[in-house]
Amino acid sequence: MKEGNSLLRVGIIGTVVVALCCFTPVLVILLGVVGLSALTGYLDFVLFPALFFFVCLAGYAVYRKNEREN
Repeated sequence: MKEGNSLLRVGIIGTVVVALCCFTPVLVILLGVVGLSALTGYLDFVLFPALFFFVCLAGYAVYRKNEREN
């Protein structure tokens, strides 16, 4: 029971963090301040698959939680 809640928590937190970095310029500003602004062109190749992964992880955790209750 505790593992399902942990998996759901990681999925939701990961989704929120990646969505925040994906849809706001937070990560672009951070990379510019650090001096790695040349990497901003590659962010979409990392952030969109990470967003997909965390959304699927949260969905899987909800599915497992519902299966255990039934």
